[in-house]
Amino acid sequence: MQQGGSGVHLPLIRPIHVHETRFKQRMLELTDTNNIAYLFLSAANRWLEVRTDYLGACIVLTASIASISTGSSNSGLVGLGLLYALTITNYLNWVVRNLADLEVQMGAVKKVNSFLTMESENYEGTMDPSQVPEHWPQEGEIRIHDLCVRYENNLKPVLKHVKAYIKPGQKVWKSPPSDYLHKSMVEPLAPRKIVIDGIDISKLPLHTLRSRLSIILQDPILFSGSIRFNLDPECKCTDDRLWEALEIAQLKNMVKSLPGGLDATVTEGGENFSVGQRQLFCLARAFVRKSSILIMDEATASIDMATENILQKVVMTAFADRTVVTIAHRVHTILTADLVIVMKRGNILEYDTPESLLAQEDGVFASFVRADM
Repeated sequence: MQQGGSGVHLPLIRPIHVHETRFKQRMLELTDTNNIAYLFLSAANRWLEVRTDYLGACIVLTASIASISTGSSNSGLVGLGLLYALTITNYLNWVVRNLADLEVQMGAVKKVNSFLTMESENYEGTMDPSQVPEHWPQEGEIRIHDLCVRYENNLKPVLKHVKAYIKPGQKVWKSPPSDYLHKSMVEPLAPRKIVIDGIDISKLPLHTLRSRLSIILQDPILFSGSIRFNLDPECKCTDDRLWEALEIAQLKNMVKSLPGGLDATVTEGGENFSVGQRQLFCLARAFVRKSSILIMDEATASIDMATENILQKVVMTAFADRTVVTIAHRVHTILTADLVIVMKRGNILEYDTPESLLAQEDGVFASFVRADM
């Protein structure tokens, strides 16, 4: 198509055609994905019908042979028995399918029942929150004394008599997982003790403990609302502080380009941002909280190398004076750590600086590094 007699082609004709083809192809892919489920369901139903028909035929044959072998003179009863035997085939298929559906639906009932019978966490603690210093933890010192942990009462311990000391401001790799520091999923077994800046965390109320620590998980979590709400849910920080955090996380320019800036909308789960961006938002949130202890639980496992480099750079600069506990399996991400703890089957195998562990040629950590090269 041309505009007037100038011979200039309209620039929107080709892009519209390209998008139309892309949408059509995407629709066909989604339709195929949806039909695959129905294809498997239909195949399973045909498989069931063939076997139930075969089983019903065996029942009818058994009834016929039984009526002949008994020599019954009442033909009416024989006919009635064969008639009911023939109807078994139809009812058998229906009964099997309904029993299968019942078993599937009862899974939800079992799950709800397990939650109802689950022992609740000790949210109150034994220490009065008013006794906790306002800026605790300030130094970031962590002492772990003879820690034993298991997930269920009938399971074996996953941590066995772990002892460790993390100095304030140290960068540590492969410490006990963050659940034990946050007391979120498991309860340590007695005797157990995790002391942060002189306070045993088992005595603290959960709300107090979790509000004083920062954690970045493998799957970054953002809440529906605004960027401001996700960075500062309690609305205690100024805009300058929030922009500073975004600049440190290298998200400032991206947020400025969004409509509303700090008030830009975050959809459910942060789906309008990439995984790497969500992870950096979580890092900015940790910076805003000013916690002296940062826990990174496989935080770099789901992001690309470029975003991982940004995250590691921010941790080494913006969190240089804070204690950082990193749980990771990528060896190259922890070579700059101050302390490395290698664990296997709940026991500490190696506990030293990366340089000292690399000097042990037959050590486990040294073998990890050689395998990663």
